[in-house]
Amino acid sequence: MAARKRRELFTIVETDPEREPLSDSVESAALNLRADVKWFEIPFRKRDSDEEEELAATGPRHALGDGADARDYFRLLFPDSLFEHMVEQTNNYALYRQRRSGRIDSHWHPTNVREMQAYIGLNILMGINQLPDYGMYWATDIFIGNAGFKKTMTARRFEKLNQNIHLCDREMEPARGRPDYDGLYKIRPLLNVVQSTMWEAYAPNRCLTIDAGAVAVKGRFSTAQYMPSKPIKKGLKVWMLCDSKSGYCHRAAIHVSRPGEDAEALGYRVVTSLAKGLEGKYHHLFMDSFFTSVSLLQRLLRDGLYACGTTQQSRHGFPDMLKLRNVGKLAPGEFFQCQHGNIVATVMRDTKVISCLSSNCTPGIVGICQSRQCDGPSFGMPRPLPLLLYQENMRGVDLCDQLRECYQVGRPCKKWWRYFLWFYINLCIVDAYIIMRESRGGAPPPGFSGKQFTQRHFRIRLAQQLIGDYQGARGMERAARKRHADSPVEYGHRLERMSERSRRCRNCTNKGLRHESVFGCKICNVHLCRGGCFSEFHK
Repeated sequence: MAARKRRELFTIVETDPEREPLSDSVESAALNLRADVKWFEIPFRKRDSDEEEELAATGPRHALGDGADARDYFRLLFPDSLFEHMVEQTNNYALYRQRRSGRIDSHWHPTNVREMQAYIGLNILMGINQLPDYGMYWATDIFIGNAGFKKTMTARRFEKLNQNIHLCDREMEPARGRPDYDGLYKIRPLLNVVQSTMWEAYAPNRCLTIDAGAVAVKGRFSTAQYMPSKPIKKGLKVWMLCDSKSGYCHRAAIHVSRPGEDAEALGYRVVTSLAKGLEGKYHHLFMDSFFTSVSLLQRLLRDGLYACGTTQQSRHGFPDMLKLRNVGKLAPGEFFQCQHGNIVATVMRDTKVISCLSSNCTPGIVGICQSRQCDGPSFGMPRPLPLLLYQENMRGVDLCDQLRECYQVGRPCKKWWRYFLWFYINLCIVDAYIIMRESRGGAPPPGFSGKQFTQRHFRIRLAQQLIGDYQGARGMERAARKRHADSPVEYGHRLERMSERSRRCRNCTNKGLRHESVFGCKICNVHLCRGGCFSEFHK
């Protein structure tokens, strides 16, 4: 088919490899490129030498030396100031809960940075040594219990940190309906820090992937979505901008949709927000059919960015001549292409019909893709350059998800914002591992004696360095119990009537006896017999 209908947005061009290419006089002739050709850029604007040098300076950006270890790389993304903020807000929230309930929590004492780091380290280890319930790590059974967990802190202290961990000041939280209301207020301090550090610690490479990630949740959340094409079918959606080769996540934005907003407008808004800061650097963005549209590619070209992605034929601006009702039934490997300026539209049949828009390649055949029939030998299938590049580079978010899903951090809970807390901590661990791997050229850190330094080794090493020699929680709880034994009334514990109906005495139950009483200790919330059970229990 020769070029036709120049007045239309797209111009159809010849893509049959068996025919001779069109003459040079035709502006948009097809190109039969060699099979080993990987890139054919369309330089719609000549680059300056400074821009080429700026694009070449990619990869990790830090001043760490050869002696840096896992904790140092993690600190690039999750600084110590964030631990200090978590400690401050956790202590404030513990007091807020006690004021709201009108009761003093005798088992809580203020936390500190060392304890918070040890708490995060234990959560990292729980993703490697997974047990059904976190209480099993402190079990007395030698085949189940973990001696390191018992040495670091008690199960009660770990539970109290789980209850009170917080990132924001609840007393200053704006109410729903106010002009300054923020739906992400509970994790806003974390987002402000982590999104900045992830962007600054690693200069983006040439090829980048934009796709949706999922955070697995348990329970009913109004923000959870069903995603049949993802490994996690139901969860909280996150938009991610990742490196196509390494899987490093540069940006991760929580999905927030506007009422009445269609998919094309949402995809346009997500891509432009994730690509902010890349203008004029001529990166190649790869995305799926949810995002790709003609208007988006035109906007990215104006901003100095190339793009490629599958699309839906119903999108506004897609050439009518390439729609299925006009191209008819395609044979496997057959494809047609249209071109308008720097944008190329492709429709091809592989296992199914695929539609693609791209601004980073020329029309024509670039190579042969090996396919395999279910009941026969493999055969070579011609594939146009846009789909070859898409297949090669549309894996950045999947690589990041694979690294992130291997070892989960945190436990299921009833609060949606905690899932995002553990998600961003896990994402910082993955990014820190990638930075360390590329900075050291694959070489292990000092002191590692194994053959290959994997992500599992990095997580264990990071958790051990976060925990260090911390053993403060157990000693403080023992001191607290000793103070209560000296004078329990001095600390608010007193024997008083608990209810009209008698309950089993906790002290007698611990000794294997069955006695009931209407009296007890309200601070401990237990029933106790009148007599020696009160003082004996508080010892």
